[in-house]
Amino acid sequence: MEFNGDSKSKEDQPFKKACEHVLEEMNGDFVGLALQNRNGPDISWHYAAGNRNDKYKRITVRYGKGIAGRVISTGTPMKIEGFPNNIHGKALDYPIMLAENLSCAFAVPIQFKGVPKGVLLVGKRTAQPISESDQHKILDAANKLEKELNSSI
Repeated sequence: MEFNGDSKSKEDQPFKKACEHVLEEMNGDFVGLALQNRNGPDISWHYAAGNRNDKYKRITVRYGKGIAGRVISTGTPMKIEGFPNNIHGKALDYPIMLAENLSCAFAVPIQFKGVPKGVLLVGKRTAQPISESDQHKILDAANKLEKELNSSI
């Protein structure tokens, strides 16, 4: 599977369904899966559930930039509450938050062969923060996605 396109192959269906499953289980409004492209440092949002439009498909960020780039570069989860307040940098540095009108988000890294190469993000359009129990569920979902990604590629 290539990370550099928006292919609609049958191989992609498990990841789309995984996003939909996470959305059903969480008390969130949006779930997105971003993956680092094989060629180069860019990171794109490939799959989403609960999205209001298809802007996520056109969002590409550099390694270390945006939520996805920062989570992949640090290899640690990132939490945002009360967007666009309480953030480092400018709101434009968070295109997925702007595109989906998200107020809170929790994003966790997804490892590929021991290296962070993807991000699972769950976001809300309300000011209600993502609870600790939901954060654990998101980490569990990311671990499942990680196993699926590693076995399918």
